[in-house]
Amino acid sequence: MTHRVAIADAELNVEEHGAGVPVLLVSGLGGRLAFWRPVVPAFAKNFRIVLHDHRGTGDSTKSKIDYSVRQMADDVLALMDAKKIEKAHLVGHSTGGAIAQRLALDHPDRVDKIVLSASWAGPDAYFKALFDLRLKILTDIGPAAYLSDGILRAFPPAWLQAHPELITATEAERLAAFPGIEIEASRIAAVQRHDLRERISMISRKTLVICAADDAITPLPMSQELAAKIPGAMLAVLPMGGHFMPHVDPERYARLVLAFLTGQETPHA
Repeated sequence: MTHRVAIADAELNVEEHGAGVPVLLVSGLGGRLAFWRPVVPAFAKNFRIVLHDHRGTGDSTKSKIDYSVRQMADDVLALMDAKKIEKAHLVGHSTGGAIAQRLALDHPDRVDKIVLSASWAGPDAYFKALFDLRLKILTDIGPAAYLSDGILRAFPPAWLQAHPELITATEAERLAAFPGIEIEASRIAAVQRHDLRERISMISRKTLVICAADDAITPLPMSQELAAKIPGAMLAVLPMGGHFMPHVDPERYARLVLAFLTGQETPHA
C-alpha cells in the first residue's frame, strides 16, 4: 500500500507491507524506498514493513533545506508519530544506518533492535576523499556522470560484468528520479558531517552490523568500528555484495537480518 503522510512542513511517500511488529527500512543517500524491493517480500512474511522516500527524494516533498542526519532522523520520528508507531525495529542502510544510530541515541524509547547495514560511525580520510570526489563529479560534470559513478562503486565488478544491463538501466531509472543538484549536494554534505564516534558506545539497543567484505563506499573497517564500539553488537560480513548487498545477495541478507530481528539465531554470513 502506497500513500502520502504529512509531517509538518513536508509529505513523505510511504509504503507498507505485511503485518505484526513494525520494522522501518530506511534507505541510504539515494533516499528512495525502491532500494529495498529485493528483500521486502521476505521481511513482510514476518513483520509490518514501513518504507519511505526521504524528504527531497523519490515522490516525497522536494524541500530545499539544509539537510542533515539529525533532520532525516526527525523525519523518521515524525513518520512514526503519524503512523502511531510507538516503537519499531530499524533497519538502516548506509545513511539510513546513520539515521538509526541517531534515533537509538536520542530516542531509545522509540527503538527496539537496530540493524546498521553498510554504515559508518564517522568519516576517515578515505571516506572524506571519496565524497569530496563524488560531490565534484556531481557539480562539475553533472547528474548522469554522478549516478553512473555511483553504480560502478556500489556493485562488485564481477556482479556488473554478469549483469551489464544494470549499468545503463539502473542509471536511466535513477536519473529520471534525480532530485536535482542542490538537494543532492546538501544530502552529500549531511553524509560528510555525520560523526557519532564519541557517542555510539552509549547505544543500548540490540544491534546487528552487517556489511560485505568488498564494499568500496563504506569499507569493512567502518563496520568493524561500529561493531567494536557499540556494546554487545553482532557483526555479519557477507563475502561479496559490495555496497548494495541487499541487491547482490538478497536471500542471504534477508536471512541474516531476519534471524537477528526474530531472535532465532546468532547471524553468521
